[in-house]
Amino acid sequence: MQNSLNKDRNIVEFSSKSAAELKGVSVPSELSSQVSKLNVSQDVQKQAQITPIKVKSISVVKKDGTIEPFDNTKIINAVKKSATRALVELTEGDLKEICDFVDNNIARMDKEDITISDMHNLVEGALEHLYPSVAQSYRNYRNYKQDFVHMLDKVFQESQRIMYIGDKENSNADSTLVSTKRSLIFNELNKELYKKFFLTVDELQAIRDGYIYIHDMSARRDTMNCCLFDVASVLKGGFEMGNLWYNEPKSLDVAFDVIGDIVMAAASQQYGGFTVPEVDKILAPYAEKTFERQNNKYLCLGLSFEKAREAALADVEKDFEQGFQGWEYKFNTVASSRGDYPFITVTTGLGTDMYEKMATLAMLKIRMGGQGKKECKKPVLFPKIVFLYDENIHGEGKVNHDLFNAGIECSKKAMYPDWLSLSGEGYVAEMYKKYGRVVSPMGCRAFLSPWFEKGGMHPADENDKPIFVGRFNIGAISLHLPMIYAKAKKESKDFYQVLDYYMELIRKLHIRTYEYLGEMKASVNPLAYCEGGFLGGHLGIHDKIKPLLKAATASFGITALNELQQLHNGKSLVEDGNFAIEVMEYINKKVNEFKEQDGYLYALYGTPAENLCGLQVKQFRKKFGVVANVSDKGYVSNSFHCHVSEDISPIEKQDCEKRFWDLLNGGKIQYVKYPLGYNTKAVETLVHRAMDMGFYEGVNLSLAYCDDCGYEELSMDVCPKCGSRNLTKIDSMNGYLSYSRVKGDTRLAEHKMEEIADRVSM
Repeated sequence: MQNSLNKDRNIVEFSSKSAAELKGVSVPSELSSQVSKLNVSQDVQKQAQITPIKVKSISVVKKDGTIEPFDNTKIINAVKKSATRALVELTEGDLKEICDFVDNNIARMDKEDITISDMHNLVEGALEHLYPSVAQSYRNYRNYKQDFVHMLDKVFQESQRIMYIGDKENSNADSTLVSTKRSLIFNELNKELYKKFFLTVDELQAIRDGYIYIHDMSARRDTMNCCLFDVASVLKGGFEMGNLWYNEPKSLDVAFDVIGDIVMAAASQQYGGFTVPEVDKILAPYAEKTFERQNNKYLCLGLSFEKAREAALADVEKDFEQGFQGWEYKFNTVASSRGDYPFITVTTGLGTDMYEKMATLAMLKIRMGGQGKKECKKPVLFPKIVFLYDENIHGEGKVNHDLFNAGIECSKKAMYPDWLSLSGEGYVAEMYKKYGRVVSPMGCRAFLSPWFEKGGMHPADENDKPIFVGRFNIGAISLHLPMIYAKAKKESKDFYQVLDYYMELIRKLHIRTYEYLGEMKASVNPLAYCEGGFLGGHLGIHDKIKPLLKAATASFGITALNELQQLHNGKSLVEDGNFAIEVMEYINKKVNEFKEQDGYLYALYGTPAENLCGLQVKQFRKKFGVVANVSDKGYVSNSFHCHVSEDISPIEKQDCEKRFWDLLNGGKIQYVKYPLGYNTKAVETLVHRAMDMGFYEGVNLSLAYCDDCGYEELSMDVCPKCGSRNLTKIDSMNGYLSYSRVKGDTRLAEHKMEEIADRVSM
């Protein structure tokens, strides 16, 4: 480093020689270019020397014309900030040499003051040869005040909209609440900071035009995305939360309370779906502890063995029901620190012992019963329930067939549980049948790629097994396929060449996200990184989380596959779909190549576009106008799904979407509209068919409830019993449930309501 700074000083010294001295002397090209880079004034160049010289009292003239005394601690602070943004750690020696270089040049100027621009040039000159990335960061930050004025003005405009109008970008957030408004306003600021300091010009252009979409920009600088949280690991032996020690629960009722606290605390430190996998198996040991305690109590009171056992089991069943009811209250009424209701999912149904089955049956019973006033009960939205279906366990005459029947009854009344096939076809079933490991969904549809216990990305040997629980995703970025196709045609370029460009942009963003998040300390999410919630999560609070990211996935999303096919040949996915399949196979191939080359677990994801489905139409129209069956509605189709207005049967829809199922293993769900009333046999038949096909299946019935008299129907706008319009309506929303109407209003955006109104097959 000393040599590099000496070279800088020699450059300045060389450039300060008089014309006579330089006559006949050729300037080395290296020095000539470096002098140009320094861009310091002739007065500064004239006086540079190697020996440090004490700086006399001098003033700095700021941009606004005000004057303040020179203070090189400000240089140190500015350089440190620039280094932090560039993920570089400067030593004390580095900082001293930078200051010496600046002091040297200022001292030789023999002036009363120096302009701030000259000061910046000197600092940049020193940084350029030490750490070019820090120099670039310093340059980018120089004009931050002007940029911040524009940025804060935009944030202010958004804050006014949120404060007085509200926000319907996320249906899980009630923007009428003060806490939610605060969170949404902060999110706007965080999003702008992300765009300003994390994205390149090319990336900014791509997202502004709409060719790619970076999901959750307001949070992805800070934390990770959806996860399969290892609650059992956190509970085992006790844990610390909020600087307090929690002992492992010794009873079922306490276990429910503690798990509820864990979920709320941990879910607040991330964004996206938070899944507690196989919750029936987590709760069963605590149910057994409660049984033993209660059974001993009743025996001591003189009851017979049979009576004591019966009474103790009744107590366990009651604790299960009260515990699940408590979760429903907590998860649907207590907003997280993020301002929304955490997207909690639980999976269940595989447990075959008495307590495991009791857990599943109690959960389904509580969901079917609903919450609310006695005469006006209706199902809640959270936790989302996913039934893990294995034909060998849940089939006719099998040990858990009663759970299957209870699940069907619950689905037709509450639209949950969703159903995940573990014995049909495809990736999820393959992992279960080959290794006995369940790939539970994270939130509405995301799935993790395999990560093997010994071999990592690939099995080390035939005995190596994948692990899924305790892992997570670091974020999703989606390709807007119709936009990319239209751009290629307009510019007479090969579609796949243009597609490659945007896939490379996403790839680079993912790599930087892995690197950036890896520098975070474990203290940012102690339950996950220190108490065992994540795989390998037993770090010290000051340890970096980088080692844990090796098992994390990053998603390449796709939207509007139906509109891509329409743009290609004027046919929908129902009518054709061959080009759409070709494109998905190509993207899959590229993602797998990236995965092997970069060593990161990339995955391909069928994007659940809630607000995005409306935004993308606006972006397409701005660039390419209104195109029939592509941008003539207020929304585009979600991921690989058929258009909601297609007049096809549930079976036809299942068959049509099956073609894409194995091409989106990073995230997918299949759902159809069940125009079947409360016909149990019909729902059961369609769910069985979906399980044979290997689907993650949602049951969409579009439920409606009168909040005045309690009357319920599959679809109504006015209560036929009492004439009230005070209705609650629940609809499927991209793989999860949401209120399409509550107390006369909706939490959904206008374009999403338009899509719901158009639904025929979904």
